[in-house]
Amino acid sequence: QAQLVESGGGLVQAGDSLRLSCAAYGLYISGLSMAWFRQAAGKEREFVAAVSRSDGTDYAEFVKGRFTISRDKTKNTVSLQMDNLKSDDTAVYYCATGGIGGQGRSQKASDFLYWGQGTQVTVSS
Repeated sequence: QAQLVESGGGLVQAGDSLRLSCAAYGLYISGLSMAWFRQAAGKEREFVAAVSRSDGTDYAEFVKGRFTISRDKTKNTVSLQMDNLKSDDTAVYYCATGGIGGQGRSQKASDFLYWGQGTQVTVSS
């Protein structure tokens, strides 16, 4: 059974960095597009970043230049390096794959089949 497990969240100050990791079990990420989404309290889940099957990357405008997505095929993990964090980045961060999203370059949450449990990122100003 496919499972995604995120880690690396925490409480940091504005301007700090965090690195999130998503470990995949029961599936191999090398043949899949992988994405990160986030959901702040009271808001809808939104796209953050994705890496395609051909290792192309896409980013939401609000994280361009600050966040970097990457995958490690040997460890079957995908990471999100987050630099220069802002208070608006406070949210639960989820990794996702599978479904239509796992095959293409979708930025729609509804296109992804498998989701992790999420990891909380809190940025204090």
